[in-house]
Amino acid sequence: MARETISDGLMRTKPIDRLRQDAEGGSHGLERTLGPWSLVGLGIGAIIGAGLFSLTGIAAAENAGPAVVISFAIAAIGCALAGMCYSELASMIPVSGSAYTYAYATMGEFVAWIIGWDLVLEYAVGAATVSVSWSKYVATLLQDWGITLPPRLLHSPFETVQLADGSSIHGLVNLPAVLILCLISLLLMRGVRESTRVNSVIVVVKIAVVLAVVGVGLFYVKAQNYVPFIPENTGTFGEYGWSGIMRAAGVVFFAYIGFDAVSTAAQEVKNPQRTMMVGILGSLAICTVLYIAFAAVLTGLVPYASMKGDAAPVATAIKQTPFPWLQSLVTLGVIAGFTTVMLVLLYGQSRVFYAMANDRLLPRFFAAIHPTWRTPYRSNLFFMVFAALLGGLTPISTLGHMTSIGTLLAFIIVCAGVVIMRRTHPNEPRGYRTPLVPFVPAAGILVCLAMMLSLDGETWLRLVVWLAIGLAIYFGYGRRHSRVGREAAS
Repeated sequence: MARETISDGLMRTKPIDRLRQDAEGGSHGLERTLGPWSLVGLGIGAIIGAGLFSLTGIAAAENAGPAVVISFAIAAIGCALAGMCYSELASMIPVSGSAYTYAYATMGEFVAWIIGWDLVLEYAVGAATVSVSWSKYVATLLQDWGITLPPRLLHSPFETVQLADGSSIHGLVNLPAVLILCLISLLLMRGVRESTRVNSVIVVVKIAVVLAVVGVGLFYVKAQNYVPFIPENTGTFGEYGWSGIMRAAGVVFFAYIGFDAVSTAAQEVKNPQRTMMVGILGSLAICTVLYIAFAAVLTGLVPYASMKGDAAPVATAIKQTPFPWLQSLVTLGVIAGFTTVMLVLLYGQSRVFYAMANDRLLPRFFAAIHPTWRTPYRSNLFFMVFAALLGGLTPISTLGHMTSIGTLLAFIIVCAGVVIMRRTHPNEPRGYRTPLVPFVPAAGILVCLAMMLSLDGETWLRLVVWLAIGLAIYFGYGRRHSRVGREAAS
């Protein structure tokens, strides 16, 4: 009997009607202020960032060579399949929490906890990844202006820095990364309307930078840099060849996580049944075209092998053109673009944490809404500290891989959620319907799973350790305090 009770507790779901009641929480809930263009801006703001401006060069150098453009196309296919599933669930369940909320309504509390805890990893580590690259570009720009920052304050303690005199030292802390994460968190605490206005302005600048790199760089591409287009595998899985293309797809998949961050805003969107689909699929389509063009030009400007470990490959590539003014302009635009990525990821992070705390799976302390700003300010404050520690103390390659595997797991669960909801709630109103169910969700699961399996063993180990910590918190606190569980018991 006890075993059955435990099983029932793990599988308990949150009714959709209850989710909608939570979404309309009155004067004490989140405020609906966002329209369709604000959502598209949020998506582009998060999508175009470190995955494009930094991880493109690393994935080309270490895994795929010039064939990284194929990796971007494979990642885009997985995103398109998952994006359609996200759009259906977001139109049905317009509540903060993204995949966590969808899993709670379809697969039960235990799976919801796993995906919620996984999203904590995805967004917080994602923001930290971008902060490291932001720091590198800021240092490059300041150096162009004659200002040199101390190397020990630009690298984590786990990185060795080669100095100009040939000597080497260990980093201390990536101080610019810490500072920018703190500033953005404070802006998010101030209010979502103010944050999206800042994001919209910078998104325009960011798209202009991408188009400038593609438009100008196209005239300076060297054909020999594309030979061989698919470098021969070294004998190790993931190092060039088709296995390298798949691993690179798993790495650059990080570049697409912005569209699922859009779904965390569902509770603050006007007319979510219609606008969620526009925000998710619109931002994904625009960015996919830009990504493939950008990757092709970047690997044509610079030999792929020379970008190994380079966190600022765009700055390196643009130096191949005879326009010094363009170098500073592009670097400045990239810095601004990274800022919006961190803004949207930290925004999504706080909303997932807020949803989990609101369900009492985490302490109620994190569900508090500021009486004036109407934001979950305590969640913002907590992740300001968490992300700043990661950004200041962890190398970028480690952070990027951790984010990708977390994102892929979230996408797999969302795709499965669509199939389950079609069976359990066939007549529920849907503002958008995923085509060819169950084939599209099944294809999304297979593509995302293939990219997950292509990632290295250390990345999988970090995911397992992170989930183990999460399970300890769930069984030690969340399961006993669950609001749905307590209501069922009473």
